Amino acid sequence: MRRFFVITLLTAWIAVLAAPATPQPPPTNDKPLGEVPKDNVKIDDETKKAIDKALKYLADRQETDGSWGNTAITGFVLLAFMANGHLPNQGDYGQHVAKGVRYLCSAAREDGYLVGSRGGNMYCHGMATLALTQAYGMTGDEEVKKVTKRAIDLIIKTQNHEGGWRYDPAPTGADISVTIMQVMALRGAKDAGLHVPDKVMDEAIKYVNRCYDRRTGGYRYQPYAAGAGYARTAAGVCVLQLCGKYDADEIKSAVEFMERTRDDRGHYWYGHYYAAHALNQVGGKAWEDYYKRMRDTLLAPGYQQPNGAWYDSRREAAYGASYQTAIAVLILSVPTHYLPIYQK
Repeated sequence: MRRFFVITLLTAWIAVLAAPATPQPPPTNDKPLGEVPKDNVKIDDETKKAIDKALKYLADRQETDGSWGNTAITGFVLLAFMANGHLPNQGDYGQHVAKGVRYLCSAAREDGYLVGSRGGNMYCHGMATLALTQAYGMTGDEEVKKVTKRAIDLIIKTQNHEGGWRYDPAPTGADISVTIMQVMALRGAKDAGLHVPDKVMDEAIKYVNRCYDRRTGGYRYQPYAAGAGYARTAAGVCVLQLCGKYDADEIKSAVEFMERTRDDRGHYWYGHYYAAHALNQVGGKAWEDYYKRMRDTLLAPGYQQPNGAWYDSRREAAYGASYQTAIAVLILSVPTHYLPIYQK
């Protein structure tokens, strides 16, 4: 596979928890070494300042237990910090990241379900697990590994007969949204050297492609649901890329669908979280045009608040400013290639 897992970005192996862990060798995976992909997208000074301002806002919003709300939003925020080189106990916000990772670890039930006392669902579990795979992959911390492995095992056990997942931690129904979040976590785990059976990934891809709408080139919520949408299509492209289906016929048509429907405001932040990742993997003009457009949108006068937050009351307002701000940071930070999941 042409994606690879970079450990050499770190200057030292560090612990996620307060007590130092024994340094671990880089985990092995099935991807050959390569080079960070080169493109014409760079983070300029204005963008960097906006990111820094947003990270300060997020740090100030951390709750006393280390969270930023439920496990999903905490996962998004941790990814935003780690995407900018702030790892557990390393970087300006290292203590915030370490505390957030400890919160996710403490949220694990006996069976590995990452929902904590606030409750949640398999979407929350998948996002929290993804964040832990990135933390483990970049630190080698054994305590994080234990929690992450149990979380991954739960995902594997709850895959349903169609190859997908739904909101309950049981092999019942399936939809593309929850399924793709589990696949993201599984891919992160695989990159970090944890075992993920090939059959699990293969069956998940089959389910995702059953949601493909050949008439429009987009992806539906479920195989027989009506209508494809931008957010679901971005997620579909993202997963095909992550699973090595770089030349799949669906990708070209799906990217064209995304271009035609780019003004779709449904699930706005969720959609662009996946779109940034997906189009970065696709690369070329599609990625460069997308990044410039989103950079100009997010940095438009008055959109980022003076305190550093992004909060649009018209778009997924119920999830709050930490959620929107974290995704805005993730979109703008893709060119750093710090996160293993964002590498090719």
